[in-house]
Amino acid sequence: MRHLLLWFSGGILLIWSFGALWFDASPLVAWGFLLASLAACMWGIRKSYFIPFLGFVIVLGWWLTLSPSNNRHWQEDVSRLPWAETLGNIVIFHNLRAFDYPANGKPIPAWETLSYDLNELEGMDLAMNYWGSSLIAHPIIIFRFRNAPPLAFSIETRREDMEEYSALAGLYRKYEQIVVAGGERDILRVRTNHRKGEDVYLYSTAATPEKARKRLLEYITLINSLRDNPRWYNVLTSNCTTAILSIRNEAPLPHDIRLLLNGKLDEMLYELGFLKNDGLPFETLKQRALINPVAVAVEDSQDFSQKIRESRPGFEINGSSKPRILSPPSKTLPTTPSGEITQ
Repeated sequence: MRHLLLWFSGGILLIWSFGALWFDASPLVAWGFLLASLAACMWGIRKSYFIPFLGFVIVLGWWLTLSPSNNRHWQEDVSRLPWAETLGNIVIFHNLRAFDYPANGKPIPAWETLSYDLNELEGMDLAMNYWGSSLIAHPIIIFRFRNAPPLAFSIETRREDMEEYSALAGLYRKYEQIVVAGGERDILRVRTNHRKGEDVYLYSTAATPEKARKRLLEYITLINSLRDNPRWYNVLTSNCTTAILSIRNEAPLPHDIRLLLNGKLDEMLYELGFLKNDGLPFETLKQRALINPVAVAVEDSQDFSQKIRESRPGFEINGSSKPRILSPPSKTLPTTPSGEITQ
């Protein structure tokens, strides 16, 4: 029984080591490691069940030396890192993404530098983005201001040119993490109008302006930290779901499988009282939270954010105006691979 348990544990470690080498080194190295390990075990070396453990230690030691970087050739939509500077109650956000998505056309890059007044912060919203299974979603946190359009934050993988996303690769050190920040006419509209087969549900949270301000300051700390100290994305420990911690309202989240199967996060937050619901049962609230039909109808309208909230439970629409633009949106400024402007 003891030997069987050792072989089983060794097999799990061998699989992990193979994956680490496959995604973070090369498939050739991964296959070489696997075949060498199996051959050593089959040749009857004494206590050969320890070979996978030894291989794991060697691979893990190498794997831990891998360092994330901001200096790569990134895909255009994640080519620049957002960052912010605070001047009293005024926060100046740089590299806010403001891409345009013309119908049947290629996305048009644009980046903005905008100022926001923290005293104008009204509250915080949650968008849930689905693209397949109802058990998996991508949460996006949005901050609403009294006299400025909403500001959205989306925790994502930062992928290089020609690099495709893989959930398995996300278990290893394949992707860096990025917090994409920008307006809803980009962050939400790309999902409702440009990509195919994706649905977005929009909820108003019960966060007070004071709690929303605290969460926003945490996001500012995070984006500035990522600009100076890149970190790895991990599908289990450092992923888009960590954004949900921003709407805790200081209450601890329960140990709930819905924190992993994050497509049910909205249901869990409803039960905890974190979502405004106007007294509606969750099923009705979710039906009315779907914004795709309205988003498609208004397309790139300047009042996109107002239209997708009108007559939706939990929202009080007061209108909005644009914040002061400190530098014009840029579409062609050259950048380094890390996304910094070179001139």
